[in-house]
Amino acid sequence: MTDPLFELKFPIGPFNFKSGSSDKQKAEWIRTIENFPSKLEAAIASMTKEELEVPYRPQGWNSRQVVHHCADSHMNSFIRLKLTLTEEKPAIRPYFEDRWAELPDSKIPVDVSLALLKALHERWAILLRTLEEDDWAKTYYHPEHGTVFTLEEYLANYAWHCEHHLGHIGLVRGV
Repeated sequence: MTDPLFELKFPIGPFNFKSGSSDKQKAEWIRTIENFPSKLEAAIASMTKEELEVPYRPQGWNSRQVVHHCADSHMNSFIRLKLTLTEEKPAIRPYFEDRWAELPDSKIPVDVSLALLKALHERWAILLRTLEEDDWAKTYYHPEHGTVFTLEEYLANYAWHCEHHLGHIGLVRGV
């Protein structure tokens, strides 16, 4: 029996990764990350304050929380990238994203996180484009998952993460 909320949780499907991506694929993932802030801004541009408060699924976040979560998550991601580029297989610091989504700064207007995402994603894409082929094999350890991730998988995952949350907002908007 399938979970009736599965399609609401994963509107673009769950993350699925196969190593050995081409330079073209990596460039596409970097463009996804680079363009995410403008796509996110466009996705919520016509939403009223009331619509921003509508959860995308039962017991799910609302669009305002999704925007702030993306800022939180992507700041952490950028730091993870820098740690991986400057240390030998660092252990990254997990966090309770569900608890972060309930903190007072996740209740402020989304414009603050949109501005942060624009600057962050610009720097992130610039740094990603400087990586050499050998860099994509560098790894970090994620203690929450008990798994080692390569930067190649990291890139694929965060490109997916961008589209995943745009999908959540699309559910609220009915697109």
